[in-house]
Amino acid sequence: MKKIGKILFITLAVLLVVVLVGPFLVPVPPLEGTVPPQQLADPSTSSGQGPDSQFIEINGLSVHVKRMGQGEPIFVLLHGFGASLYSWHTVMEPLSRHGTVIAYDRPAFGLTERPMNWTGQNPYSPEAQVDLLLGLMDHFGVQQTILVGNSAGGTISMQFALAHPERVRALILVDPAVYAGGGSPAWMRPLLGTPQMRHLGPLFIRKIQEWGPEMIKTAWHDPSKITPDVLEGYKKPLLADNWDRALWEMILAAHDMSLTDHLNELTFQILVITGDDDRIVPTEQSVRLAGELPNATLVIIQDAGHVPHEEQPAEFIQAVEEFLPRSSMFTPALPGTCARGKCAAGRLAPAPAQGQANGVQVSVVDCLGRASMSKVAINTPAPDFNLLDFTGKIVRLSDFRGKTNVLLVFNRGFM
Repeated sequence: MKKIGKILFITLAVLLVVVLVGPFLVPVPPLEGTVPPQQLADPSTSSGQGPDSQFIEINGLSVHVKRMGQGEPIFVLLHGFGASLYSWHTVMEPLSRHGTVIAYDRPAFGLTERPMNWTGQNPYSPEAQVDLLLGLMDHFGVQQTILVGNSAGGTISMQFALAHPERVRALILVDPAVYAGGGSPAWMRPLLGTPQMRHLGPLFIRKIQEWGPEMIKTAWHDPSKITPDVLEGYKKPLLADNWDRALWEMILAAHDMSLTDHLNELTFQILVITGDDDRIVPTEQSVRLAGELPNATLVIIQDAGHVPHEEQPAEFIQAVEEFLPRSSMFTPALPGTCARGKCAAGRLAPAPAQGQANGVQVSVVDCLGRASMSKVAINTPAPDFNLLDFTGKIVRLSDFRGKTNVLLVFNRGFM
């Protein structure tokens, strides 16, 4: 029995050594042929054929950004997992006819800097990505935006809207990964974060170079539409320094943000767009999401997969253009606008001609999102709060006190 016990002990010891030390014996050669991200930027487009690349420092990161258009509204575009701002290349110009368009590469993707060491907040975490978006808006002086997010970019958009509702005018969610997102299972994260897996992780990630093209085909309804230029646009970021390790760090940092527990708080006007053949985030999940959001409009684009803005850009732009008038109906109040349970959540508009020719009709919603209908006499004592007119100018309720023929209508975000 002692001999058997000794054999078992030695066997377990050997296995333990193999598990603990073995991974470090696997060589992880450095990437070959990679360069700093700035060297991969598109050449200058002074001829006006497209937006130039910009590299802007936000929260200590060099962020790759492209802009087009001018004026309001301001669209900020967030790409999905494994993509980059290139994903929006066919729709940036059409969107810019309606206002300003800002697209950027999220950390671990595209040509944005990929830090390997940091202090404080993990730059690849969902929380840091929300903070980065806020910093980007502050850098460009954007007070309110229409966030357009595809897949994981849609979930970041929703997280931002929950954290900073006063900075969001509306949401356009394109095949958002809400029910199937959140990174690896909680039980697996401690294993993935061990030194052994941190050593091996980049090797697994490098397999993207082999199966990436097949993944792109899965994202499209009709893979025959994928041109060599599209493949090249997706492959270019794989030439950036540290792309493998950064992507592994992002996977480690991902975790469930419990978005489904807060859908009722997203009382913005929201457009949910999905392809009818999405095999990555199944179409029925987008249908479900539109049904569970308070003020959502659903558009299903025919003959499209997970990236309808790439596969069917004309239909995508049409859906956005039809949504834009509704995006002005409801805007959450700015900070400090809540008073005694009421928030200004709408925009000023001319009142109906019958009976209120000189009046103002305003859409508002209470701070809890409860529907209510009431008329308020402006010349009587009432809580003061902010309203936004159609130009984005802040107007105080008190500005209307003492005036006649003014009607305030409280409802759930519709004029």
